[in-house]
Amino acid sequence: MNILIFGPNGSGKGTQGAIVQKKYNISHIESGVIFRENIKGGTELGAKAKEYIDRGELVPDEITIPMILDRLQQNDCKNGWLLDGFPRNPRQGIALKKALDEAGIKLDYVIEIVLDREIAKNRIMGRRLCVNDNNHPNNIYIDAIKPDEKDGGFVCRVCGGSLTARADDQDEGAINKRHNIYYDSEKGTLAAVEFFKKTAAEGSGTKIIELDGKPGVKEVSEELMAKLS
Repeated sequence: MNILIFGPNGSGKGTQGAIVQKKYNISHIESGVIFRENIKGGTELGAKAKEYIDRGELVPDEITIPMILDRLQQNDCKNGWLLDGFPRNPRQGIALKKALDEAGIKLDYVIEIVLDREIAKNRIMGRRLCVNDNNHPNNIYIDAIKPDEKDGGFVCRVCGGSLTARADDQDEGAINKRHNIYYDSEKGTLAAVEFFKKTAAEGSGTKIIELDGKPGVKEVSEELMAKLS
């Protein structure tokens, strides 16, 4: 089973991807990790990518696509893979599909987690970390995991510990920048999603799964598993 997963930051895409990976025993491939592995491993493509990264420039698709294709053909992907974080625009989507077709690799599913932009931003900015255990889920904007109130503030809903917020979760400018790329339906990630929907409608054999990202993790994963089975 080979899958592309799309969703804005704050949609729970990483969480759902991990659930799919565990359920179907497939490799969860993140595009950022591929860059780091190639650079660390000293591959030819990694060396070329590093030149662009060191200059603060985007790595061209002619380097990125072969790097991703090579990763998807490694032994741990023989049972299937879930690719997260790529493509980010329709040009990359077209190039990826062409590369997969030429390699004889079938794309079985495209998963899209749909979530309103304002809700996605609030979920990011609402995340809180427990000083006792970072795995205790707390978010001031999600009722199901909203922290407890105490002395005019919030404390961990699981253990009552004090809470902190990650600095990058509170950087509204950085969040908006990432969301500007994702929600751009003409040149951004949503346009890439539309490309795959179009090819599916034309008979590519890829199935499209749209999920409402507003419910909790459990509800979203249950719907996803029902549609994948």
